[in-house]
Amino acid sequence: MQLAGPGVMGPPADRDAALAVLREAVGLGITHIDTAAAYGPRVTNELIREALHPYPGTLHVVTKVGATRDERGGWPPAREPDQLRRAVEENLETLGLDTLDLVHLRLGDAQGPRPGSLARAFETLAELRRQGLIRHLGVSNATAEQVTEAQAIAPVVSVQNLYNLAHRHDDELIDRLAAENVAYIPFFPLGGFSPLQSEALSAVAARLDATPMAVALAWLLRRSPNILLIPGTSSVRHLRENVAGAGLPLSDEDLADLDTIGGRARRR
Repeated sequence: MQLAGPGVMGPPADRDAALAVLREAVGLGITHIDTAAAYGPRVTNELIREALHPYPGTLHVVTKVGATRDERGGWPPAREPDQLRRAVEENLETLGLDTLDLVHLRLGDAQGPRPGSLARAFETLAELRRQGLIRHLGVSNATAEQVTEAQAIAPVVSVQNLYNLAHRHDDELIDRLAAENVAYIPFFPLGGFSPLQSEALSAVAARLDATPMAVALAWLLRRSPNILLIPGTSSVRHLRENVAGAGLPLSDEDLADLDTIGGRARRR
């Protein structure tokens, strides 16, 4: 998301730096890159293709459909069957693929999930999966009820929702999905456009001689075995810091202090 221009619109200020981030990610062993044709729009997908195509067999380029961009930089929904088909075709074209590894259906809006049936939209993606254009399906920005509804239509391998140290509303859903062997992919794992800020986070980071962002990423990986991380960056330096931070060891004391940030301590 951060590889496009300001507001996730237009080209990056430094195209070479954006390409370098993608190549360094794969070089560091990253096997999961999250994108969407709406980023730019098309810009991020085209950067991924330029930097990494032909893709290594171990790399999964994961995309999403269900929203487009308007002239003001907004994210209006685009979940009608013809819109979803066009979005899948656009992702295939811009990424240079014949089949998309994993497609998330983006629901809700910029303020978060919204209740309501996803059946018509998800059935469209399930049909595209049967046609061989998509291997696996997931949902994004979804309620727990929508996840259940999607699972009744077609296999769901992942859920991508807002979740981090300070936003813990999906705790029960994460535990449920872990028991079902379904991946959970927190977007904005470092707080989003406003970075995570907390006295407890800063205190643990100081104790470990680490950055608060490294601690936040390490906490997410300790939170549940089904969590996959997608922290965004346009900097090779920050990318390396994120990768190193993900391996940071956290003690029981650290975890207890961090669990207070979201207002709910958890027994481990």
